[in-house]
Amino acid sequence: MEFRNITEQDSNHNDLEKMDTAGLLHAINSEDQKVALAVQKVIPQIEDFVNAVVEKMSAGGRLFYIGAGTSGRLGILDASECPPTFGVAPDKVIGIIAGGDRAIRNAVENAEDDREQAFKDLKEFGITSQDTVIGIAASGRTPFVIGGLEACNTANILTGGICCNPGSPLDQIATYSMVPTVGPEFVTGSSRMKAGTAQKMILNMISTSVMIKLGHIKGNKMVDMQLSNDKLVDRGTRMIMETTKLDYERAQELLNKYGSVRNVLDHIGMC
Repeated sequence: MEFRNITEQDSNHNDLEKMDTAGLLHAINSEDQKVALAVQKVIPQIEDFVNAVVEKMSAGGRLFYIGAGTSGRLGILDASECPPTFGVAPDKVIGIIAGGDRAIRNAVENAEDDREQAFKDLKEFGITSQDTVIGIAASGRTPFVIGGLEACNTANILTGGICCNPGSPLDQIATYSMVPTVGPEFVTGSSRMKAGTAQKMILNMISTSVMIKLGHIKGNKMVDMQLSNDKLVDRGTRMIMETTKLDYERAQELLNKYGSVRNVLDHIGMC
């Protein structure tokens, strides 16, 4: 497939500085509405990848995200939310960004251009063929990501790719490629917008579906969530009340005693 750098094409809108606020917001929203439809078209590819990841993680494997800039930050965000949401260990889903942790808040010059660094970073986690790596790059041509996936393929590590340019190097290299074609950005080349939204949507779909299939959700409830604040303790208490018909005080007493909604339901024999 011929590579066309759609994410760098000229915006469908012009003279942005002349628009009033309402015009800007409506125009951005009109572009954003295209994102969900683009993601919908690649659900079959996402499905195949999720099933492959579940097989790997069921056997003890881990899931890694690698990316630079916005893409790297989105991977770190999704990975960091898995332990509190699903109760998994922090080393089960891991996000790696070009330039290291400093790059989460500040751009690190030339970090994304190092083709060797991603696999060096992965090796620090003792990566093996049991694990899976997702490369995230809006353009599909970030050297940090491309080099990382190439090394993973050579090491027989399962690879996925999320980008927004069909026919890009990432599209061609990833074993499982997911390419929502969202079109030009509202501000030309600003891939933190539609491309970033599409990437976030797909990451949500992957991690949530994988964790459900690994058994971390019961019904539609986060029974393994970490009770890290009063709001979550209250939510957990109400989950127990809904399932067991216990009153609030007794439900919270059991939650405090057993440490998670799942443990309470296991104790009662309802999970």
